[in-house]
Amino acid sequence: MTGLRTDLYELRMAASYLHRGMVDQATFSLFVRRLPPRRGFLVAAGLAEALAFLETFAFDDDELGYLRDVGGFDEPTLAALAGVRFTGDVRAVPEGRVVFADEPLLEVTAPIAEAQLVETGVLNLLTFHTTVASKAARCRLAAGGAQLVDFAFRRTHGIEAGAGVARASVIAGFAATSHVEAARHYGLKPSGTMAHSYVEAFPDERAAFRAFATDFPENPVFLVDTYDTPAGVRAAVDVIAELGLTGPVGVRLDSGDLVALSRQTRAILDGAGLQRAQIIASGSLDEDVIAALVAQDAPIDAYGVGTKMGVSYDAPSLDSAYKLVAYGDRPVLKLSPGKATLPGPKQVFRAPSGADGDLVGLRDEPAPVDREPLLVPVMRGGRRLDAADPAGEVSAARRRFDTDLAWLPEAARRLADPTPLTATVSPRLAELHDRLTTRLAHAGSY
Repeated sequence: MTGLRTDLYELRMAASYLHRGMVDQATFSLFVRRLPPRRGFLVAAGLAEALAFLETFAFDDDELGYLRDVGGFDEPTLAALAGVRFTGDVRAVPEGRVVFADEPLLEVTAPIAEAQLVETGVLNLLTFHTTVASKAARCRLAAGGAQLVDFAFRRTHGIEAGAGVARASVIAGFAATSHVEAARHYGLKPSGTMAHSYVEAFPDERAAFRAFATDFPENPVFLVDTYDTPAGVRAAVDVIAELGLTGPVGVRLDSGDLVALSRQTRAILDGAGLQRAQIIASGSLDEDVIAALVAQDAPIDAYGVGTKMGVSYDAPSLDSAYKLVAYGDRPVLKLSPGKATLPGPKQVFRAPSGADGDLVGLRDEPAPVDREPLLVPVMRGGRRLDAADPAGEVSAARRRFDTDLAWLPEAARRLADPTPLTATVSPRLAELHDRLTTRLAHAGSY
């Protein structure tokens, strides 16, 4: 990551702060104003990437030269920027936790120029990963007991996004990914079958299946819909018998009427004594298609989910914000219609029963009885409190999501017309908000 991975206005504000000697600690709060349509909850994700961004934030000589030559920044500003590193503290909701609107996912406390400069990168990373993890969670809810595999890499919005999708989807319950480097880096299970081009490269399906199973006899999965699906299934059955494959095997359906074809396929496999063979479905799947297949008792064991999960097709972003809530010892707030904020560093308190909803309060107020604080310290003095462990972070986040999904009320879990939990404001936070609003009104500030 580089210092230029930010918006120009962040650089200009930071430069102005530095010119004026404004170096006091500032707290910025990152939250989602409202959930997208058809979302009953969000899944916090992207924290590990955000912390890595913060740890490496800096300007090199070429970047400073660019700011001099193109950005018009003067030498004192460039000298100040040359020494900028992120030295602040971060408190955040751990990845995998279920969150709702108006609840801080993360709070940054640092000298104001530092906290301002990192806004764009942190907001980008948490927004993207949380968006995708939340979409993947809906696919998990739809699939019931079937497994899910991430097939999204080829159509994600960029190479880096592909790895992020693999990571976020596994946090939300996917079993594996087709993205090999993501699997290696994050300790995920890689998964892959064959493409139609492979089948077409051979004289017929049997020749293709025979070659593939000979080269990869451990759990081969045959793509059976290149020409005629039932005939393809029978060809796979013949090859399995011919090669004497006794271990795990499977067939993949990638097109057509998946309910009818999966039933036909199951009958052919079972008739050949291949009850152990799995049926994997793919092809423009999302939670709605999967839920419809499950509702019709389609005998599908796993789903390969690609584009519509990887770009969160129906809700490709979040109404996320990163707003100043305190500067020095002064809490601040914004009163813009539709974009008002709550003042002061905060904490989110959660009850064992989701029926009561979460409580948003001030960071320094004691936790109410029987409520758990969600934000925890994750970075101090610009360094992570826990060593980076890509595989361990994903596994821990997955466990947290499993726990929170079981806690989540049924109304919020619904795919259609969900009812999200609503966060309420603690009396102390409400009193601070009202007091600051009255003060601003008397001062004629708005």
